[in-house]
Amino acid sequence: MSPTNVADKPLFRDPVFDGATDPVVCWNRAEKQWVMFYTNRRANVEDAPGVTWVHGSEIGMAESPDGVSWKYRGTARIHYAEDREHTYWAPDVICHADVYHMYLTYVPGIFETWDHPRDILHLTSQDMLDWEYQSTLNLSSGRTIDASVWPLPDGGWRLWYNNEEDRKSIYFADSPDLYHWTDRGKAVDDQQGEGPAVFAWQGRYWMITDVWDGLGVYQSDDLLTWIRQPGNLLQTPGKGPDDQGKGHHASVVVSGDRAYLFYFTHPGRHQQMPGQSDAHAQRRSSIQVAELEIHHGLLSCDRDRPVQIQLLPPAD
Repeated sequence: MSPTNVADKPLFRDPVFDGATDPVVCWNRAEKQWVMFYTNRRANVEDAPGVTWVHGSEIGMAESPDGVSWKYRGTARIHYAEDREHTYWAPDVICHADVYHMYLTYVPGIFETWDHPRDILHLTSQDMLDWEYQSTLNLSSGRTIDASVWPLPDGGWRLWYNNEEDRKSIYFADSPDLYHWTDRGKAVDDQQGEGPAVFAWQGRYWMITDVWDGLGVYQSDDLLTWIRQPGNLLQTPGKGPDDQGKGHHASVVVSGDRAYLFYFTHPGRHQQMPGQSDAHAQRRSSIQVAELEIHHGLLSCDRDRPVQIQLLPPAD
């Protein structure tokens, strides 16, 4: 990998609303491009009382051949509730048997407060652009968000999510086929958190959660018992452009023997701005990337180190 493969910093900012959050990265097999899906928060809108700017969001898309630089591609065409006010948050996207599957948080409207129902939808696509509704998952409560899906070693699939009605604990559900899901209850409850991201790397399973003070990290041998490691990733603000805030809601791409952490920051929130809590400067967000490492059995990353990245097409 040559020195020219240094990732942009910030990696990406949404050119329309400047509110890119909750990134997840997936390979487009037909186009030979990596696609980043993200919550397209409306950070720069005016006259948005309460948290309406966090609602009304579509799912943004950016693309890159190798992960170094990302180009805006527009928004995903999600064919569910598109004819009425809606909010889409925090997609997880995987490919299985030549079909793309998206598990998406849906809020039925645009609201000034957080106190409204949320569900996780299952949608499928052949091209990553048009997404057809399959079902609304029957999970543990009427306030479920932030899906993360991973294959089970003996077949079938597991989905982790945040149950907001139970202290924002992480719950999980199982499926034999990605279409029919059975809730299994609580996965971890030692701390509140959201945005679980589960992946396998270096002979272990890992789960990363957004605990609003950096990212909590868990390890597992069996995808059932999770052991939390001490400390949080991205708890200390970075020094690079748009990286002066804690890291939030992340996902991981394992490419070859390397692993890359995609996360977002609120770069304007590291400075107090009295009387301007809803200002664009504090609402805007940027996507960043850092390379993960393992030291003495613990996951770590140096957010200030330039990231040499070359995402490789995944094996079939």
